[in-house]
Amino acid sequence: MKSPLRVAAAALVLLLPLTGCSSGDDDGSKAVRFGYIADFSGAAVLAVADEQDLWAKHGLKPDLKVFTNGPLQVQALGAGDLDFGYIGSGAAWLPASGKAKIIAPNMLGIADRVITHAGSGIKGIADLKGKKIGVPEGTSGDMILQLALKQAGLTIKDVQKVNMDPSTVVTAFSAKQVDAAAIWYPLIDNIKKNVPDLVELTKSEDFYPQVSFPSSFVARNEIVKDDPATTTKVIKVIQEADDWIAAHTAEAEQLTATFLKAPAERFEGASAVTRILPTSELTKLAGDGTVGGWYKNLADVFVGMGKITESPDPGTYFTADLYRNAASG
Repeated sequence: MKSPLRVAAAALVLLLPLTGCSSGDDDGSKAVRFGYIADFSGAAVLAVADEQDLWAKHGLKPDLKVFTNGPLQVQALGAGDLDFGYIGSGAAWLPASGKAKIIAPNMLGIADRVITHAGSGIKGIADLKGKKIGVPEGTSGDMILQLALKQAGLTIKDVQKVNMDPSTVVTAFSAKQVDAAAIWYPLIDNIKKNVPDLVELTKSEDFYPQVSFPSSFVARNEIVKDDPATTTKVIKVIQEADDWIAAHTAEAEQLTATFLKAPAERFEGASAVTRILPTSELTKLAGDGTVGGWYKNLADVFVGMGKITESPDPGTYFTADLYRNAASG
């Protein structure tokens, strides 16, 4: 028969790992599970936060997890496997549908284009009627196509939309298997190696500022509600990193490459296809409703794409007050 002392000791051994998993370091820092995508917009903030030790400055200990896309991160948030994450504008329909909260706008994407072949006879968006267009479904490329068609008085039903993954769009366009494509840089740089004389019919900036394509940092609904203090600390890390990036774009490209253990040339010029706004400007735009308008316009597009059935008030999923309070605190 085991003695009470030995039973208690064994129980204590079993409990110790469980206690360690739920806490931060011995210095009292708070552990946060943070998802990201291994590209410039998705990783630059984390690269700067790591290099400048911003996490420790705000009493946080990050557990970083890389993902291939935003929807997978939102799924992980919903399952309780992740606390915070990063999504591109093409995944903003998920917070709009209540599956996460947007805690901070990030860079504005200006990389998307609708392109065609030189000599195709397609001079403008209206000429795409009846044409075959390659596009990754549900991405910012899909969104700019929808916006451009609407502006030209067309709908998606007026064209032959061919859903492809991004790498297949590159191959199909280069081989002239499609008449046009809705895709983004740096993939367009890859296409230009085979089709140097391609024609850009429209670009993201044609819709700015009424419609913008912000990437965003998101949080699990429960952590925003139950732990606003930790959420605010995370926002502060994001804001301070964003401000450094806005002032040091070339250096930020290098830091991101180092952080991701990738060749430096992979990120050279990455900042040229993003609009990087400092916290002071984003705070002003969050306060006057401009940022909310960006998310509202995106949600309207998502309704047209069939991603959501209605376009909700951005105040239900964008925590503008938390963002502004973090900046002023």
